[in-house]
This record gives sequence, C-alpha cells and structure tokens, in this order.
Amino acid sequence: MSVIVVLLSMLSAPQLVMAERLKDIASVAGVRSNQLVGYGLVVGLDGTGDKAPFTDQTFRNMMSQFGITIPSGTNPKLKNVAAVAVHADLLAFAKPGQNMDITVSSIGNASSLRGGTLLMTPLKGADGQVYAVAQGSLVVGGFGVEGNDGSSLTVNVPSVGRIPNGAIVERAVPTSFNQGDSLVFNLNSSDFTTAKRVVDRVNQLLGKGMASAMDSTSIRVTAPRDPSQRVSFMSMLENLEVDPGEDRAKVVINSRTGTIVVGQHVKVDPVAITHGSLTVSINENFDVNQPNALGQGETVVTPRTELNAQEAINPMFMFQGSTSLQEIVSAVNQVGASPSDLIAILEAMKKAGALKADLIVL
Repeated sequence: MSVIVVLLSMLSAPQLVMAERLKDIASVAGVRSNQLVGYGLVVGLDGTGDKAPFTDQTFRNMMSQFGITIPSGTNPKLKNVAAVAVHADLLAFAKPGQNMDITVSSIGNASSLRGGTLLMTPLKGADGQVYAVAQGSLVVGGFGVEGNDGSSLTVNVPSVGRIPNGAIVERAVPTSFNQGDSLVFNLNSSDFTTAKRVVDRVNQLLGKGMASAMDSTSIRVTAPRDPSQRVSFMSMLENLEVDPGEDRAKVVINSRTGTIVVGQHVKVDPVAITHGSLTVSINENFDVNQPNALGQGETVVTPRTELNAQEAINPMFMFQGSTSLQEIVSAVNQVGASPSDLIAILEAMKKAGALKADLIVL
C-alpha cells in the first residue's frame, strides 16, 4: 500500500489567502432543509420482490382500503411487490405544489427494484406531520442477473432507486427569516478570526454597528423588516467577499487507506526519531537418511527447522526546532516507512509533545 502525503500549502512560498463569498462560508439561521421519510410499496417488479411478512401485511391493508378483503390464511405470493423506505429533503421555502426528488430503498429482501412503480406514499417530518406525497416510476442505476446454476452478477446497487420530481409538497415549513429586526449568519467552521473579519467587512459596507459577533460562529446583522427589502438585502450580503481565517494546524490520518494529510502551520519541536522492525522467518525442511547399500536399516525422514531473525536498521533522523511542513515530508520520504509505521511515528511525536498540531485519526 502506498502512502499518499497531500500538501495543503507550500511553506516555501508566501501564503495567499483567497477571498470567499459569505454564502460559501456561512448559512442563515432559520433557513434550512428538513428531512422527510415514508413507508410504501413498489409494484410491477419482474419477480424480484421480497417475501418479508410486513410486505404481505402492508399489501392486505392497502387492498382493504379499496374494499377488497383477502381471506385469512391465503398467501397472495407477492413476487412483484416490495416494501420500501422513501426519503427526501424538503428545501427551505418550499411551497405546496412544488416538486422534489426522492430516494427509494428496499427494506426487505427484494433483489431489485428495476422497472417498479412507487404507489402513493405520504412523507412525514420529525413532528409526524405529512409534508409531501410521493409516487412515480423508479430510475434504478444497478442491475443483477442470476444463472440456473446459482451463479449471479450484480452491478451497482439495484435495491435503491430515485424518482426525479417524484414528490409533491403538501405543506410549507414555517421559517423565522422574515421575523425580527436582524439576521444571524452561522459560520460553517467556527473561527474567531473569520467572525471578526465578517463583522468588519459588513460594517465597512453598511456602516458602523450594523453587524456584531455573538461568538466564534454567529454574526448578527441588522436587517430591514419589509420582506422584499430583506431579500435584496440578503442578496447583497451573501455575495460579499471575506478573507476567512486560517484553520488550526492539523495532521489527518486515514489508517485504512494510509492517507496522510498535513495542513499548513504544522511545526515540530527538536526531536530524534528511529523506527525499526524485527523480521522472523521460519523454514521447515526435511532430511532423508538412507542406510548403506548392503545394510539392513530403513530409510528415515527427519525434520529440520531453520530460524532466522533479522532486525531492519533504519537511520535515525532529527527535526530541528520550528521545522516546516516541507522538511517533515522530505524526512518521511527518506525513511520510506509504511503507512502503519508513519502513523506510529506521528502518534509517538504527539505523545512526546513534539508535534505542534491536532492529530486526527479517521
């Protein structure tokens, strides 16, 4: 497994801070999407439905609503029906009559939803209220085939599909956007420096005292009460360019893939490091002992074990004080350590207090 070291910045060159729009680094309090979920049936499958008991129960309940009663003890043998979970995100300011995309996932043992049609399914929010109704033909990207000998081939995931514009909004979610005398911007990444720069930039544009920082995440901005003026006001603010503050020094390690991401401002105190490994090999051989040509003995096979222990000699390398990112990467490449070795080295440096950065292991 190869080690991938990603350099987020080159410390040998001057740092250039790129300005970002306010809409890209912050969101408006009260303006958010809401998750919806529902349970329904997909019909019209080509024999790839499920055999779960709750599918049979759901089918019976649905038929009873149309005045059809299935006798107790009768197995309808639903090969073309599957029970599914339907979920979607209701965007902010979505109004009744608008459409939204939905995702349909099998919750039984259906092998594929390809070719199926979702029957009318109410979608509920966390408060138990119905906010949308879904129905339509599924678009499934995966497929699966099986042979008579039991062999099978599956491409992608055929048990999940989507319906573009498959749900109609039935209820709007109230928001606090048009309430009060101010708007609150919440930074995507909490940072005192960024919050101060946003306040300074807004006050520079609108006037002193129009914006104030509540903490490292939230900035309150005085806004007009009239809804139409507030929309124009928001359009102006969200396109305002701000220089965000630089993030904390971090080293992120993915132990599964061996990926190491070293951020800028990572420093180490003077420290000497050596990392070696012991390799032990065991070989089992057999010796054949033959008697003399005219002897009365028998051929005997005796085992022979060879043990060999070898310790790798890795050079010790030393980091001077205020070592930069470029020097750290160069030293790591010279050692040629494996991903597990690198993780062990970085964790030991952090424990020793030599690594001046947050060590994050995924």
